Amino acid sequence: MTEQGQTDRRDFLKAGAAATAASALFASGVYAQGTDEIRVGIIGCGGRGTQAGENVLSAARNVKIVAMGDAFENRLASSRRALERFAGADERVRELGNSVDVQGRAHHGLDAYRRGIDTEGINYIILATPPGFRPVHIEAAVNARKHIFTEKPVAVDAPGYNRVMQAYRAAQKQSLGIAAGTQRRHQAGYLETMRRIHDGDIGDIVGGRCAWNQGILWRVPREQGWTDLQYQMRNWYNFTWLCGDHIVEQHVHNIDVINWAIRAHPVRAMGMGYRTRTDRDYGHIYDFFSVDFEYPNGVHVISQCRQISGCSNDISEFVKGTRGTSQINAYRINNDVVFRNRQAPNPYVQEHTDLITSIRAGRPINELQNVAESTLTAIMGRMSAYTGQTITWEQATRSTQNLMPERLAWDMRLPEPEVAVPGKTRFV
Repeated sequence: MTEQGQTDRRDFLKAGAAATAASALFASGVYAQGTDEIRVGIIGCGGRGTQAGENVLSAARNVKIVAMGDAFENRLASSRRALERFAGADERVRELGNSVDVQGRAHHGLDAYRRGIDTEGINYIILATPPGFRPVHIEAAVNARKHIFTEKPVAVDAPGYNRVMQAYRAAQKQSLGIAAGTQRRHQAGYLETMRRIHDGDIGDIVGGRCAWNQGILWRVPREQGWTDLQYQMRNWYNFTWLCGDHIVEQHVHNIDVINWAIRAHPVRAMGMGYRTRTDRDYGHIYDFFSVDFEYPNGVHVISQCRQISGCSNDISEFVKGTRGTSQINAYRINNDVVFRNRQAPNPYVQEHTDLITSIRAGRPINELQNVAESTLTAIMGRMSAYTGQTITWEQATRSTQNLMPERLAWDMRLPEPEVAVPGKTRFV
């Protein structure tokens, strides 16, 4: 994995401090009325989209949320009320002079993303829908020449990954800023630990492990009158076409840290996993995955993720080098803690601060390639576990399995997929 488009946070923070108002004109149409005002549209108004709205309001001055969109009217209304209350009550938001005004620009329905992105004057889009929709939404936002904050992961299958990479290249040509919800890359302790790893404090990395093991998360039981699509979209975490399975939706955080540390993506994966739960409201996702990712130069990393209640929990990243080790999540190099600042900025806010600062400095960051490659790494692990086959990076990128149903409509028939069976489920 290359670091193209990835600007060191310290550099662009310095650049932001020195930027003048004239820098706001670096790209025609980027700012409203030629000012440095950040006019935000939120696409996807569930819990994460609402929190991201609060984060961006806390991130910098002159930020206004002016449009929102969600497939479901009740989620749109709930999020709108929450953000309006937050903007009116939060001391920092009031100090920064930020606000929420989406009157006449709050959209619901399957085409709400399009209407939100196309709202006149918007220059900053937050994408927080279920991940299955992310490639289409990223592409639409890039085509509309908007800066983007996208939640992770950015795809659930290889065609989606390839579509996102095309959008990445188009965004680079247009100098669009894109930050991703891989907040560890904006977290002070991770940044310092990773700096020391890359400076050679543990030598060359020869192996590692990462994990996100926890209990079962949530489900939404089907209600009378819901169509197939309504049910699956409301219960999105439990369907692979929407979430990618939890190795993609959640464990991508830890996988991203490993890719970041090694500065590469794996060349192949051999994984296993299965499902023990029988409640169909949990869709067809697996309970656990264990994957051996092989990186260049024969470096192996063991990846684990599990969602079974009553078991030991572990959310971590570890690498071993020729001269030592790093427990990255604990900010530890060779048993020495290298970062202890308890007053460090909230990384969920910092990722917006960093993106906005880079835009205003005329040097927009673009993290899309990083998160796309980490997403495909997780997808490759799922492919291997579902099929029982070793999957190479080249095979994964060429996979033709498109999980997104065509021509979504509320009344469409959408049978629930069967649980994948290793040895029987085919790689496509």
